[in-house]
Amino acid sequence: MYGSTGYSNGDHHQQPGAGEKRAASRGRRGGRRSRDLHGFRVSEYNHHQNISNNDDQQEQKSPPPCTDFDKAYFHSYAHVGIHEEMIKDRVRTETYKTAVMQHQSFIEGKVVMDVGCGTGILSIFCAQAGAKRVYAVDASDIAVQANEVVKANNLAERVIVLHGRVEDVEIDEEVDVIISEWMGYMLLYESMLGSVITARDRWLKRGGLILPCNATLYMAPITHPDRYNDSIDFWRNVYGIDMSAMLQLAKQCAFEEPCVETITGENVMTWPHVVKHVDCYTIQLHELESVSTRYKFQSMMRAPLHGFAFWFDVEFSGPANSPTNNHTQSLLIGTSNNNPVDGIPRKKRSNPNEALVLSTAPEDPPTHWQQTLIYFYDPIELEQDQIIEGSLTLSQSKENRRFMNILLEYSSGGRSYVKESVMR
Repeated sequence: MYGSTGYSNGDHHQQPGAGEKRAASRGRRGGRRSRDLHGFRVSEYNHHQNISNNDDQQEQKSPPPCTDFDKAYFHSYAHVGIHEEMIKDRVRTETYKTAVMQHQSFIEGKVVMDVGCGTGILSIFCAQAGAKRVYAVDASDIAVQANEVVKANNLAERVIVLHGRVEDVEIDEEVDVIISEWMGYMLLYESMLGSVITARDRWLKRGGLILPCNATLYMAPITHPDRYNDSIDFWRNVYGIDMSAMLQLAKQCAFEEPCVETITGENVMTWPHVVKHVDCYTIQLHELESVSTRYKFQSMMRAPLHGFAFWFDVEFSGPANSPTNNHTQSLLIGTSNNNPVDGIPRKKRSNPNEALVLSTAPEDPPTHWQQTLIYFYDPIELEQDQIIEGSLTLSQSKENRRFMNILLEYSSGGRSYVKESVMR
């Protein structure tokens, strides 16, 4: 279905794989997430922390090296502005606080690990819920401030700040609960989920709790004429001057890279397709290296197709509900294997137990994650019920595993296209 067409909408229109990859640098403030720096360092204030380095631990597989990219990434999270942005996201922070209180029976009197603790706010929520001990782990220098926050709240005997990578730090006991706010843009950007997996495999007791327990990444075609007009059509007449010679450069500068923006449900042309469901109890590190899916949408409106939007939700539920049942039920809804055409009216997510959900969907209250948009250089005019189909591959960059390579192949009206970009 990806035969050559002789038509271009500004994206690659060769056979899949024939195009030159384009790097789409967004110029972010070092990324949205930070957690983990090389080496192990326990905050000097936590003198009561016991370190275990027995033979069994020495025989474990060596942790991955900390690259210069990692160090720069961690360093970016020492800046208070990033943490301020996340904490001020009330949807995010209040959902986590609610999740902790809803699972107080799993937390009270138990040992908790907060992976990527930042300022320590989630660790403190757990301590307030009665946790016996909380290990707050972060590689960024923000851990120094986290320790001061812990002391200021008289929790230094129960919240132990560990300044180091999850892959490198050592504790001498298993944990009952792992909590982490690991999600990046497009869910998997910045690859912090790998640290949660490492913590789970190293320390989580059998039957322990992970918050959140699962996550789902969605995609859907969008129409967004206002954005296109503001960025592109502006150049056709600038104070009476024809600047249309700028159009190609304007398209490249505006749409070459993935954009993090807020859209509304009115921009979405169909019901979403599930790109990836993540079960935090069972997912393995190698699964994060590459995620692929095929999709087939049927437009619910007559409008120009400007690109695709991506968003995610995460679910907080107890261990009895999460590892198997919800995983299976979630896969039965919104996947192309069970629905030949995506975009037909159906429930967006499986939530049979009405578990607590943090959503970044366009129709839900906005969060600092917003939505991730991949725009075409030129829109495709769609009729109602017209089919859009293709494939998507998200893969960790070989240059830097925290970067995400995006290969988007799409076809409609007998014409096929390829767009490649890098999210970094």
